[in-house]
Amino acid sequence: MLIWGEMEKKNVVLEKSMEFALEIIEYAETLEEKRKYVVANQLLKSGTSIGANIREAQSAESRQDFIHKIKIAAKEAQETEYWLMLCNRSENYPSNSSLPKKLDEIQRLISSIISTAKKGGVMC
Repeated sequence: MLIWGEMEKKNVVLEKSMEFALEIIEYAETLEEKRKYVVANQLLKSGTSIGANIREAQSAESRQDFIHKIKIAAKEAQETEYWLMLCNRSENYPSNSSLPKKLDEIQRLISSIISTAKKGGVMC
């Protein structure tokens, strides 16, 4: 929430996961154009739910609830990584070299958040 006269603190992982989701949507559309519907759908679901779960964690009811929701985001990121690897290794799928790099950055942020939250540090 922006309070008059104060700068809103940026939530980097939320911003990066939103940007990533938008790029996943574009890539899924490219896959659909190539008639790769099943993988496009799987990638679309997992890739966009990373940010959705991070967003949901922002209103967690407790530290444990926060950690649980962030861990779900981590699992979705793992699934997204699988689908991207599959696309990049298949000769019949358009590859995308920037998405795995961006996903890796998000995964590192999520891992750091989980570690900090487990130690009793400040939550997102």
